[in-house]
Amino acid sequence: MLKINYPIIVEGKYDKAFLKSFLDATVVTTEGFSVYKNKEFKELVLSLAQDKKVIVLTDSDNAGKQIRNHIKNILKDVEIINLYTPQIYGKEKRKDKPSKEGYLGVEGQEKDEIIALLTEFAVSENNLSKINITKTDLYLCGLCGGENSSIKRKELLKELNLPLNISTNMLLEVINRKYHREEFLLKFKEE
Repeated sequence: MLKINYPIIVEGKYDKAFLKSFLDATVVTTEGFSVYKNKEFKELVLSLAQDKKVIVLTDSDNAGKQIRNHIKNILKDVEIINLYTPQIYGKEKRKDKPSKEGYLGVEGQEKDEIIALLTEFAVSENNLSKINITKTDLYLCGLCGGENSSIKRKELLKELNLPLNISTNMLLEVINRKYHREEFLLKFKEE
């Protein structure tokens, strides 16, 4: 798996599933044009952009361009790395007909094409020694699966300036970017 340390923004859940099948990366979806109404999206992406950089990989059609421009406007203090897939006519296997403009979206691209786009942002083997925080660690810290864990988790989310309704998996991705495991356990482990 190719490990990418910058968060990657894609349009939809199928794009995300495709990328997660061969990337070790934080992948955030805009849910298409829902990004215009989603106030929490900006907060989430800003909290993930620890290095003040994000990768935007939307479809290479007009809708993807509009979404890119909106992301650029809402993330003014973040360096946006725009990556573009080739404009290839076709349709994704799961769809009955092609998109409005007839181009393949991110999910329809060849895996090797996406890897080629992202290779320069990959983490080398020398940088992979960090041990990730796990759901077990969250449990040991009283942040899930225990009495008052939802209250403690909400306090942590507030402290990290994150939306209060993000999933446990997304919380793990955020804290793994912000903390080393030992630091996290020392700070949050229950006595």
